[in-house]
Order: sequence, then structure tokens, then C-alpha cells
Amino acid sequence: MAYEQFKRAIRGQQETLHVQERFVAGSLAGATAQTIIYPMEVLKTRLTLRRTGQYKGLLDCAWRIMEREGPRAFYHGYLPNVLGIIPYAGIDLAVYETLKNRWLQQYSHDSADPGILVLLACGTISSTCGQIASYPLALVRTRMQAQASIEGAPQLSMLGLFRHILSQEGIPGLYRGIAPNFMKVIPAVSISYVVYENMKQALGVTSR
Repeated sequence: MAYEQFKRAIRGQQETLHVQERFVAGSLAGATAQTIIYPMEVLKTRLTLRRTGQYKGLLDCAWRIMEREGPRAFYHGYLPNVLGIIPYAGIDLAVYETLKNRWLQQYSHDSADPGILVLLACGTISSTCGQIASYPLALVRTRMQAQASIEGAPQLSMLGLFRHILSQEGIPGLYRGIAPNFMKVIPAVSISYVVYENMKQALGVTSR
């Protein structure tokens, strides 16, 4: 929803958007969505790392975090997250729409529907590009969330964690876990784009 609204605001009277304008719209939309849902990301990480019996459920986890650490705890790791989502969402959405529109211009002059396989391929390529560009920041975000859940553990800043990872593991350490992340994100994003395009057609929404 945010992406379509930002595109409309940026486009103004133009017929269509350029790649860099789609990147800006995608980045703003990603930052907007992540800001709204970020506390749920923190809760997800805490519940994943919990000890058996530590929390009774989602609400109990949220209440204990609020009680012990205050509301700021729900935004641990927010800075690297939003810095990561800006290139990820911007690249993902810009590459996806550019590839889809290029295919339509060259191979589908009579229809605005490129077909499911083309949408899946465009989504896979765009998601891969976005993940490669933003994964180090996503890794730092997760580690910041994780260290906040360990009592007595040193609370490193975003730059401190970057330096620690580079000194201990080198550049490959910034991409640790990217393979299972690809296995999760690529099919999820690709399917989302197929549903997105079909829902736009069903609702009569046009975007350029």
C-alpha cells in the first residue's frame, strides 16, 4: 500500500517512473512498514532464543520486556534494520518492476499480464539483489536483538558489532546464514509478487 502511495506522490503528472524513482518509493515504503512492525521483529527474536519456560507466550514476552527494559527495548537494532531495509526494499521493488515492464515491452504487447513464471523469475532476481546488498545490516540487527536478551552480556553498538564481526570472522562473517535466508525469502517474496499482481488486477489498480 505504501509503495503505491509513494509512487503516486513521486510520479505527479509523469506518465511513468524511472528506476531511481522506483528505488526511492520502494525505500520509503520499506522504511515505513518496518517502523510500524519492528516491535514484532524483536518479539520474534526473543521468542526464538528463549529458554524453555522463560515466556508463556507472545503477550507474556511483550509484558516482561516492557516491565524490565522499558519501551525502548522494542526498538533494539532498529537503526541497522532501517538502514538495511532502505537498500533492500528499494532494490527489490525497483528491479522487480523494471524487469517486469521490460519483459512486457518486448514480449507482451497485447497484455499487461506477463504470466506467473515471469513474475516468479522477476521476484527471484530482485529479491536476490536486495538480499546481497542488505544482508550484513540484517545480520547486525539480529545480533543486536539477541545480545539484548542475554543478561550481563556486553551491549555492542551497530558499529561495534561490525568491527567485532570483521575482526573475528572477516567479510564472510557478514554473510553468515545467508543461504537459509535465501531459501526462506526468495520463494516468499516471489509468491508475494504473484499475489500482488493478481490482486491489483482483481481490484482494478493500475500502476506505472
